[in-house]
Amino acid sequence: MNENIKSIEEGLKSLIEQTYLIEKEYKVLGESYANLQKFTQGIVESLGASLWAISTSGEVMLSNDKAKQIMDILPSINMQKSTQEVEFDGRVYAIKITHNMQNKIILATDITDEKRSARLVSMGAVAAHLSHEIRNPIGSISLLTSTLLKRIDDRNRPLIEEIKKAIYRVEGIIKATLLFTKGVQISANEFKLKDLEIMCGEAVAQYAFTKDIEFKFSGFDGVICGDINLLDLVFSNFIFNAIDAIEESNDDGGVVSIEHKFKDGMHNFYISDSGVQLPSGTIFEPFKTTKLKGNGLGLALSLEIINAHKGSVAVQNEPKLFTISLP
Repeated sequence: MNENIKSIEEGLKSLIEQTYLIEKEYKVLGESYANLQKFTQGIVESLGASLWAISTSGEVMLSNDKAKQIMDILPSINMQKSTQEVEFDGRVYAIKITHNMQNKIILATDITDEKRSARLVSMGAVAAHLSHEIRNPIGSISLLTSTLLKRIDDRNRPLIEEIKKAIYRVEGIIKATLLFTKGVQISANEFKLKDLEIMCGEAVAQYAFTKDIEFKFSGFDGVICGDINLLDLVFSNFIFNAIDAIEESNDDGGVVSIEHKFKDGMHNFYISDSGVQLPSGTIFEPFKTTKLKGNGLGLALSLEIINAHKGSVAVQNEPKLFTISLP
């Protein structure tokens, strides 16, 4: 009888020890599984794309943070196609669908910037070709117009001057297009800011507008080191945009102001106008414009020129103000 009790006690002791051992192994296994899950999630999160794992019932079993931000894109994806492009919330995504057993793994890569770059390259090539084709006949027309100005009477002079202004605008577009497609390279020299002010006045005289606009240029004192011809193009573009903004407003006239101040080693130019407000979204994207006039290159090219001078541009809308800072 005692031997049976002793045997049962030993059996219980062994069972308890095995239970503890199993519990310990289960705990280790649970920790390993948790670490594996954490490791897997880390890999999923490190992807440069959105990822979902979809069950046969359509339930999302796994997703990373990028995917959670665009969950509403899923209904737009054709689950029957392994590869496709989907537009969602102003962005373009390349979709790839693979299968793991009965489950679907969806990978969505944002290719918006790549698509935009490809489009800009294509548009730039076409624009450059057209500019080359147009430059020669425009040059001939400009030469003939200048000759005609010397021969006509004063009664017809305003008409020819308007033609010259229109030609000047086309020549500016051609110059900007070719410069944009070739890339900006500056030739920096020291020059007087007063010379830049004179160039701004000459640009105004060459530009056609219908309203009574007052131009205020102040503080153009001292010298600066830069490419005066390219900076002339920058300020001309900002002046023309200001003029167009006033032309699009409901007022009979307006004011365009450029004020220069030197502070902390920087030349700061404050450009303002009384025209319509700036559109929402980016205003420096090439070939994109909301203006009634223009080809969308002026501000984009100006930004490239300013960057080439190691400068910067700050924009605010209320009140409307551009601040160009050049070292």
